Amino acid sequence: MITLPQLPFAFDALQPIISEKTLRFHYEKHHAGYVNTTNTLIKGTDLENKTLEQIILTAASDTVYTKLFNNAAQSWNHTFYWNSLTPEPQKHQISPEFLAQINKDFGNIEELQNLLIEQGLNQFASGWVWLVLNNGSLQVVTTSNADTPLTKPNLKPLLCVDVWEHAYYLDYQNLRKDYLTGVVKNLLNWEFAANNLEQIT
Repeated sequence: MITLPQLPFAFDALQPIISEKTLRFHYEKHHAGYVNTTNTLIKGTDLENKTLEQIILTAASDTVYTKLFNNAAQSWNHTFYWNSLTPEPQKHQISPEFLAQINKDFGNIEELQNLLIEQGLNQFASGWVWLVLNNGSLQVVTTSNADTPLTKPNLKPLLCVDVWEHAYYLDYQNLRKDYLTGVVKNLLNWEFAANNLEQIT
């Protein structure tokens, strides 16, 4: 069995960029739904006592598990997304070491922010935009639907932004760029990203 992790902030903590209404609906309906469906699908199988990551990797290897993969991967992606966001100003600061890596691979933080917004805007339909480490270099990539960097050995996720419509439509309707700009410029948890980088380098 897997569990729905507690949000790392209060439901109203990301306002006005992400409203309490959106956050409650996103977490209590969508994320919880993925977790509940995953648990239903693994109940009574040899996957029942596996970690979420193990479930995802097993399900990704066989199309018979497509429904399980979609729900398990979405469970993991959403947890990673919540941790990629923060209302805490000190976590918006980028350490000198991490900033040096950003400057090396993108030129400066503004270029990285612009690329995250651009790639998120260009992701067709539902999906995710990720900052990853790819063979020693930082890179921005997108995945469609429930796809996740976990299934790609050379990609190590550092942070992500959800670009499924349920992440922003109640607040922004079809204005995905406004949502992306608000999140990327004001809510990203660079401390979380830097910690992830430290663990894999």
